[in-house]
Amino acid sequence: MSEEIREAIETPESAVSEAEEALKAAEEAAASVAEEAASAAEEAAEEAAPAEEAAPAEAPAAEEAEAPAEEAAPQEEAPKAAEESMDDYKKELNNSMRQIEVGDLVEGTVTGVTEEEVTVDLQYYAEGVIRKLDYSADPGFSLKNDVKVGDPVKAIVLRTDDGRGNILLSRRNAMEKLAWEEFAKMLKEKTDTVVRVVDAVKGGVVGYLNGIRAFIPASQLSLDYVEDLSTFKGQTVPVRVITAEQDGKKLVLSSRDILRERRNAEKAERISNIQVGLVTEGKVQSLQTYGAFVSLGDGIDGLVHISQISSEKRLKHPSEVLKVGDTVKVKVTAVKDGKISLSMKLLDESAPARPVEEEKVVLPKSEKLTTSLGSLLSGIKLD
Repeated sequence: MSEEIREAIETPESAVSEAEEALKAAEEAAASVAEEAASAAEEAAEEAAPAEEAAPAEAPAAEEAEAPAEEAAPQEEAPKAAEESMDDYKKELNNSMRQIEVGDLVEGTVTGVTEEEVTVDLQYYAEGVIRKLDYSADPGFSLKNDVKVGDPVKAIVLRTDDGRGNILLSRRNAMEKLAWEEFAKMLKEKTDTVVRVVDAVKGGVVGYLNGIRAFIPASQLSLDYVEDLSTFKGQTVPVRVITAEQDGKKLVLSSRDILRERRNAEKAERISNIQVGLVTEGKVQSLQTYGAFVSLGDGIDGLVHISQISSEKRLKHPSEVLKVGDTVKVKVTAVKDGKISLSMKLLDESAPARPVEEEKVVLPKSEKLTTSLGSLLSGIKLD
């Protein structure tokens, strides 16, 4: 940027008028450069013409004649380059002349990083500065390790002059404003993300999502009861937003729903690999009036309906022949909608049949053939 324009920007009384005059002068200069470039291109083209007419001459002479034309080609791009340079100049001038107020959300590029602050190029006559405490609320955040020169950054203006001629910014405030809008969207769409646990507190653990402190209740941290919450410190866990209240700054996350969905998906996949007709062993998990649930291992269980438990007699309750913890052999009879049907009866029926013994009735010797039917049956015991 020329010294004339810089002085015009920094002098509030004549900033606009002098900047316009400088812009007009720059446009005239650019137009003059474009005319000179076009004229040079025409002269180069005229000099190249005789070289084309002399083509029948010896090859070396033709190559020498073509050389000026080739050298003149880049000059034809000079007007275009001048136009692009002029557009950039206009953009830079317009950016520098805009007014930045306290509370504005601005964007820039990181140009410097120290242990205490970050310098930001705002395409403005003054640079932006973000102090460490205004960059992130995450206590584990490090400017030197987590911020790089060239990073894009959004921030809210705290002061237009920090006492050193810089604009004081807060990325933390900007991220907080944008973050709550994002949290509301994540809650509505049930978006999954991850968060790193930084501390264990009463009733749960704490992490930071988009720079905002978030709480994960112990009941939402795992599918099982967690005895020692401190074991999760430093771990990265999958989470889903279940509460987002900006006014109360209440952000609550949950891992439980995600873990349950993953477990169910894995279980469904394992069940789909079980083939009908499979014979295996399992342990009786529970007894119900309608049958017995048998664990097949790896988190999979199946139901043996009461009608499929015994082939020898009709049961009123599975406890007549089974108890919890028994190891039983079962056969898979059906797999449908993630449920497994089992049978013990089919395995019994496949066993060798036992011979049926005929029961003989012996009549008392004192009885005659004329004995009445009632007398005959009185000595017979029926099961």
